[in-house]
Amino acid sequence: MYIDLVPNRGSRPAVLLRESFRAGGKVRKRTLANLSALSMDKVEMIRRVLRGDALAPVESLFDVTASLLHGHVAAVLAAMKRLGLPALISSRPCRERDLVLGMVASRILSPQSKLATTRSWHATTLPEELGISDATEDDLYAAMDWLLKRQPWVEKGLAARHLEQGGLVLYDLSSSYFEGTTCPLAKVGHNRDGKKGKLQVNYGLVTNRRGCPVAVAVHPGNTNDAKTFLPQVKALRERFGIEHLVLVGDRGMIGQRQISELAELDGVGWITALKTGAMRHLLESGQLQLGLFDDRNLFELEHPDYPGERLVACRNPELARLRAAKRTSLLNATSKELEKVRAMVARGRIKKLRTKDEIGVRVGRVINKYKVAKHFQLEIKDRHFEFHIDQDKVVAEAALDGIYVIRTSLPQDQLSADDTVRSYKLLSNVERAFRSIKTVDLKVRPIHHRLEERVRAHIFLCMLAYYVQWHLLEAWRELLFTDEDVNAKQTRDPVAPARRSDAALRKVHARVLDDGTPTHSFQTLLTELTTIVRNTCRRKAATDDEPTFTITTTPNTKQQRALDLASTIRV
Repeated sequence: MYIDLVPNRGSRPAVLLRESFRAGGKVRKRTLANLSALSMDKVEMIRRVLRGDALAPVESLFDVTASLLHGHVAAVLAAMKRLGLPALISSRPCRERDLVLGMVASRILSPQSKLATTRSWHATTLPEELGISDATEDDLYAAMDWLLKRQPWVEKGLAARHLEQGGLVLYDLSSSYFEGTTCPLAKVGHNRDGKKGKLQVNYGLVTNRRGCPVAVAVHPGNTNDAKTFLPQVKALRERFGIEHLVLVGDRGMIGQRQISELAELDGVGWITALKTGAMRHLLESGQLQLGLFDDRNLFELEHPDYPGERLVACRNPELARLRAAKRTSLLNATSKELEKVRAMVARGRIKKLRTKDEIGVRVGRVINKYKVAKHFQLEIKDRHFEFHIDQDKVVAEAALDGIYVIRTSLPQDQLSADDTVRSYKLLSNVERAFRSIKTVDLKVRPIHHRLEERVRAHIFLCMLAYYVQWHLLEAWRELLFTDEDVNAKQTRDPVAPARRSDAALRKVHARVLDDGTPTHSFQTLLTELTTIVRNTCRRKAATDDEPTFTITTTPNTKQQRALDLASTIRV
């Protein structure tokens, strides 16, 4: 008897149990049973029985003594290998390098404190793959100190890879809060995390035009944005050898003082934006004529206050509507709060709300809650309080709704008006990097380190982790919600809001890919890969000195595609 698979016109083949016999000197066959209803696993077991193989339950043959999560580790290590990260950190193999690679990978896989990392990574194959299973948190701290000394060389290597002479360089500053008060870098400053009363540290990130990180610099938490800019320009030119470049920074980063100093540097161009006060001056002087936006959403203008520069004025109608609606909402919310105070004063029942000073203190608590105090006129006297909205100020502010002005030193023949606006908007790539580093992916915050050098090393580690993650995100675009049409940004309307391609919208709305499998975020795809497990097995009833063997889960189609894509990353 034997199993015969009969093709069935593109459908699942028919599975027949047959036997051969001789009749009239010829070999013939007949069907004994139709096994098509059985799964292929069961069919294969019957085939093996017919072949004479001895079968036994798996659990009777060997024991699984350990299971370690492996798939996500394999993907990240493959990406690091393709990027040449080990050689970038140190040309010679050493334990410190392996520990740094382990911390970088752990930051992507499961960001935790150094102590928690040495506890949790033993549930994965990461320490085994890197040969650091015996590492303690003190070993990691020592490796961080070692890495910090190598930071200039690592960043120089990244700059050589991803920056080019005359190319765009993006720079922005962010901050993260501290738990503790003893670190010299921890200062009170403009807290971008919304953590009132927390000390913080600032760090500036340098990327290429696509947002690939190249360098990071750490500053005390009270350092002004613009103060960090020129040192980065100096580093780009002297440390990295980029003599000709175009720097892109926001309006708080590149101010008039920075522009004056950049004018003395040959080969350095810049792109930034005007602040609201400067735009209002252009409007009041008649240089910025709103009527010109009737026919187009951007135009160039010149002004004697900006000699040798180009100004590109833009107006986004959708942004204008959003800002108008938000302003109205905030004004209404503030009026509601002030109305409560006026009613309490009018009733006169609260003893501590009768004098001018007492009423002023109470009004001060609520007037700027929604950041629109400048639009209100207040009348405060003993036992009297009135307010009204200053419509003239509202109208004056509304005139600039949806309008922004890009400022650049580059001539028209080097960069068109449209490309100037597109280049400034590339700063969103740096903002994306900060979101990834600070929140759900790499979790640079809160910072617990007490020593200044450890804080700097911690943030540099997070930058290296984002460097690997950035390349994985690019490689996995087809599997993620990410838009695959990266070239569309170079030709789209530079002023209009960014729109996803039709293919990306289909992925978002359907939540499945063309092959019917789920669309993933970066984190859920890593979770999907964790189901690839490396099992350590031992023969049943084996002695203690008998060797074990490993069996790794066979990846499904989606997992195999993710692993294959990680292995195609190119610098």
